[in-house]
Amino acid sequence: MSENQPSIGDMLVATVPMARTLNLVFGEVTAQRAVVSLPDQPDYHNHVGGPHAGAMFTLAESASGAIVLAAFGDQLSRAVPLAVRAEIGYKKLAKGPVTATAELGRPAAEIVAELDAGERPEFPVRIAITREDGAVTGEMTVVWTLRPNS
Repeated sequence: MSENQPSIGDMLVATVPMARTLNLVFGEVTAQRAVVSLPDQPDYHNHVGGPHAGAMFTLAESASGAIVLAAFGDQLSRAVPLAVRAEIGYKKLAKGPVTATAELGRPAAEIVAELDAGERPEFPVRIAITREDGAVTGEMTVVWTLRPNS
C-alpha cells in the first residue's frame, strides 16, 4: 500500500458509521492479524461500568472485517465479503479500554482456491477480546463468505 492510500482502518472508519460512533482505533491490520481497540467511554458502559456487550461485539466484528479486507482486498472486483454468522462468549468482566485481536481460521490461499473453483467459500475468523492487563474477557468467531459477483 502506498503512503498516499488510506489504511484499512481509515477506510473502515470512513465507511462504517458504527466504527466511527464507537471511536474504534485500528492498530495493526495485516492479512494475518488485525488489532482494534475500544477506548473506555462512559457513554458505552453497561450496568457494571464496563463496555456494553453490544460495543464489544461491534469491536470484535470490526476486527474480523479488517482482517478479511486485508486478506482478500485483491478479490473485491469479483466477490463481496459478507459475515454469515457469529458467536461470542463473554468470559470475564471487562473494565477500561479493551482490544480485539482477529486471526483467520483458514489459510487465505485455500479460500481463494475455492473462489477460483467457482465455489462460495466460508471461513472462520477468531477474535480474542482483552483488557489492559491482558486477561481475555471475550472470544468470538465470525464466519465469513466471499460471495462471487453475479
